[in-house]
Amino acid sequence: MSDEKSTAPAWEQRFRAARVSLPDWAQDAPDRALYVSNATGTYEVYAWDRASGAHRRVTDRPNGTTDAELSPDGAWIWWFDDHDGDEFGVWRRQPFAGGPDEEAVPGLTASYSAGLALGRDGTVVVGRSTDADGTTLHLRRPGTAEPVEIYRHEEYGGVGDLSHDSALLAVDHTEHGDAMHSAIRVLRLADNATVAELDEVTGRAEPRGVACLGFAPVEGDTRLLVAHQRRGRWEPMIWDVATGTETEPVLRDEDGRELPGDVSAQWRPDARSLLVEHEYEARSELFSYDLEKGVLTRLETPRGTVGGATARPDGTVEFLWSSAAEPAAVRSTSGAVVLRAPGEVPPGSVPVEDVWVEGPGGRVHALVQRPAGEGPYPTVFEIHGGPTHHDSDSFAAGPAAWLDHGFAVVRVNYRGSTGYGQAWTDALRERIGLIELEDIGAVRAWAVASGLADPARLVLSGGSWGGYLTLLGLGVQPGDWALGLAAVPVADYLAAYEDEMEALKSLDRTLFGGTPQEVPQRWTASSPLTYVDQVRAPVHIIAGVNDPRCPIRQIENYVRRLDELGSPHEVYRYDAGHGSLVVDERIKQLRLEIDFARRHLALGDSVG
Repeated sequence: MSDEKSTAPAWEQRFRAARVSLPDWAQDAPDRALYVSNATGTYEVYAWDRASGAHRRVTDRPNGTTDAELSPDGAWIWWFDDHDGDEFGVWRRQPFAGGPDEEAVPGLTASYSAGLALGRDGTVVVGRSTDADGTTLHLRRPGTAEPVEIYRHEEYGGVGDLSHDSALLAVDHTEHGDAMHSAIRVLRLADNATVAELDEVTGRAEPRGVACLGFAPVEGDTRLLVAHQRRGRWEPMIWDVATGTETEPVLRDEDGRELPGDVSAQWRPDARSLLVEHEYEARSELFSYDLEKGVLTRLETPRGTVGGATARPDGTVEFLWSSAAEPAAVRSTSGAVVLRAPGEVPPGSVPVEDVWVEGPGGRVHALVQRPAGEGPYPTVFEIHGGPTHHDSDSFAAGPAAWLDHGFAVVRVNYRGSTGYGQAWTDALRERIGLIELEDIGAVRAWAVASGLADPARLVLSGGSWGGYLTLLGLGVQPGDWALGLAAVPVADYLAAYEDEMEALKSLDRTLFGGTPQEVPQRWTASSPLTYVDQVRAPVHIIAGVNDPRCPIRQIENYVRRLDELGSPHEVYRYDAGHGSLVVDERIKQLRLEIDFARRHLALGDSVG
């Protein structure tokens, strides 16, 4: 593998270079940690004994593994075992030091995961989601053989957190039918009684979401840290579920200004302070908040994006940081690099420029990267998935590869994206897809008028929701794009709804305001298949044959229609789910896309 790295072009080296995730550590055994790495060419789970420095690969599966958790005492590693990337499986576990895997909770059949909570006394709560049952939560107490169902509802929900003494369970749920704004219920596990409920949706003209961030990590403490949207953005609050008392931290910077953007938090191990994560305009930073003094203190992080952080018992904070120009590293507020991936550091890339464009729904934020040379450039609009997600100033091998091949890259945080307030996210209703394309179209017009983009060589590209917007855009805006690259897309929305996992059905019903039977005109107006006859640009489609989110049948319906119309297209199908955890597969897919773009844009057919 080392020879391959040294001779491969820079764009491949970025994919092949080993990466590590932010380590997660056992609450009562902080020297025992887990992380995910692609060191072998496939993303797998690794155990790290920080005391001895020993690292061990935990999982070894053809399509990779990323979902894992440590028991609080660090004795067991739990990992989710699905089939070929279809996300449908069961929890298994193995000893931290190594040994055979065993089924973690016998008696529970395969399902989509709806969360997991592991208690210090051996209590286990497993969340399951299936088409037949909706969401069910199952409790297994220490010394009992069979799990007991403690919660069931047809709408989507999931495990929030267990209290330190395993007496209380927080459940995130959407029983009110609004999958974009969850509520929280707290159950007393001794008798399954509801002891508290926080619902900002039912009976309200303007729904506000709440989400569980975790119980205080102290024995007998009934305080639950939650996120809320009461002022139109995400902010933390401490809710004592026993007394009903709500305490909102006053989060002002050193100049006395309230933090703009979205704010989240987590408990520090002593529960006397919070680690605050602030996200604003595609970048993020960290603070510490003293609950007794009410003082917010900035933690030094470079300008860019914090991709996760954790507060250690020794008072330090470890965080995963990167920027568009600089690859990710796990750092510490002590100044040390906590965990470095083996092998060479991947090549860097080009910094992003912030561009703000007036759109029909307000100012649209775009992140722009320019290759070497003078414009106008062939330009890739790389559209993010989600849709409730956003692009940030963070390192990504895909955009860097396009830059290496002479393309400018534009990423648009359209309405529906997170990080710009609740109103921006919640604007995505009923006219699904069409709203986002209005914002993308406004940025496209700027890119051409500014001289950045060659209008004859504009590429619309994306994966998942970005792939959906690509196919929809090629039909709705046929004169705007020279070609399209759609990976794991929604292509036929009505057929997708029939086949997709239950959690996404719930989200789609919320977005459209009803089922395809209840509001058929909305679903039809937002389906790429409706506009396939208008597609003029060549299109490249990548599909996972085991994908539960954007299932293969609805993509085949779209491809069949392209065949009938004689529209230029190529399709690549791979044997996994909604994306691949295998490095070689990721490289192959991007190589196919770059080759397709170069051929159809008359840039030559060689990929460096």
